[in-house]
Amino acid sequence: MYHSWLDRWDERRARRGEVGKKTTDFILDADRAFPGAGKIASMEEFCVLADQAVADPAFFDEPSESDERFEWKDGWLKFPSDIATDIAPNNVVWAKVIESGSFDRAMVIFHHWNASARNRRIASFFSRRGITVVEIAMPYHFERSRPGSVHADYMLSPNLGRTIQSIRQAVLDGRKLIRWLKSEGYRDISVLGMSLGSWVAGLIAAHDQAVSKASLFLTAGSLA
Repeated sequence: MYHSWLDRWDERRARRGEVGKKTTDFILDADRAFPGAGKIASMEEFCVLADQAVADPAFFDEPSESDERFEWKDGWLKFPSDIATDIAPNNVVWAKVIESGSFDRAMVIFHHWNASARNRRIASFFSRRGITVVEIAMPYHFERSRPGSVHADYMLSPNLGRTIQSIRQAVLDGRKLIRWLKSEGYRDISVLGMSLGSWVAGLIAAHDQAVSKASLFLTAGSLA
């Protein structure tokens, strides 16, 4: 019964998200997804690069040179993303931290696409049970939104290169946050993702040994 309610909620949220969306042209934009790729004119060439990225375990690794300017104040954590985009607000990662009073366990929550608010009830539920909750803003959402946009159109769009860049940026941002939590003394770190956030959380859990548990909700069979 709970899963049925969750599916209905997701469908209603998806319909509300249709408001303000505009049709745009399909673009490969390979160099944005795979830096150094140069001009790629065909889908076949693009798919070759994509297959190489899938086979490369370092595609979702953090860069060797990372900007470590973490700022934590009044329950908010702010730090620079290691992927620079042409949208300045998107290059700064914001996360809401709900402390539990314990440094044993922490959970990072990744929201759904076009989320309009963080998950206050979920955060309160876990923080009362001794788990510090960190609600990260994924690319082009919340504080990172593109000026003038009414939804996160740059996170998933007909621009295939930008979409792949956004997913990779979300994974790298999450891994950077998890590394910071480890440095702060948290020993048991889990991830929770919903809808699009479940893809990001799942990729992080698959690539980062620091993640002990993953809860993935409303995950589709294929991101495509």
